[in-house]
Amino acid sequence: MANQASTSRTVTLGTGAAALAVSQDRPFILVAGPCQIESRAHSLEMAEALKELCGKLGLGLVFKSSFDKANRTSLASQRGVGIEKGLEILAEVRESLSLPVLTDVHDVQQCALAGQVADVLQIPAFLCRQTDLLLAAGATGRAVNIKKGQFLAPGAMEHAAAKVASTGNQSVMLCERGTFFGYGQLVNDMRALPIMAASGWPVMYDATHSVQQPGHGAETMGQRSFVPPLARAAVAAGISALFLETHENPTSAPSDGPVMVPLAALPNLLEPLVALDKLVKSPAFKNQMALCQEGLSL
Repeated sequence: MANQASTSRTVTLGTGAAALAVSQDRPFILVAGPCQIESRAHSLEMAEALKELCGKLGLGLVFKSSFDKANRTSLASQRGVGIEKGLEILAEVRESLSLPVLTDVHDVQQCALAGQVADVLQIPAFLCRQTDLLLAAGATGRAVNIKKGQFLAPGAMEHAAAKVASTGNQSVMLCERGTFFGYGQLVNDMRALPIMAASGWPVMYDATHSVQQPGHGAETMGQRSFVPPLARAAVAAGISALFLETHENPTSAPSDGPVMVPLAALPNLLEPLVALDKLVKSPAFKNQMALCQEGLSL
């Protein structure tokens, strides 16, 4: 990735045999699952299917799902099963399938509870500058994935990472998920990926929330048809992790259905991305890109 830091950090997600090492120099991992936890049975079914697919593709997997979707357009929108039941379900996914799990936290009080179960605590984009939340997440000792605010310049994310790191927690990842472009649209400036990577922290790309169209009536809309080209562009830039929300029937999902990738479509989406990742991280390709960068600096 252009303009990478001379020393890239490695973050370990999970423990024991399920642990995944994530860095700019390693194959990307997949962070995937339904937008919100719907039930125990649904979470286990989705996690099992994703684990089977990633096993075939040789992809590391972190299962993601949210116990509370606090940032909903309408008060009438479904928010999830709640923290107590949600963490019980994530704990079962983690233990029964030996998978690291990721979930969002929205306030300081949630961090310690979620940190007892989740391997990765995710800071939502709208909250990425909330100092107390970042410090509380860092204090758990769990890995922290900070989503870049849709309003924030990518270079400013180093300050969010520094807040977490100030707790002694060096397991930080930065995530790009689009930038506001007027009302109701997001755009993706792919320069954000190498800019954030220059910090040395692993960079994740959220390909599904990046295609949201927020503010359209009582719910957020989106265009999932743009997920494949944006995911290809991000992998070509050399990301450390790819974030995808998925569902066996997105039209029936309680949230983010318009942007979630149907589970049945994932193999055809991911297989070429794995091949592309191998290419852009091969020594020959990286050496050629380094020479290109030298030429551009003249």
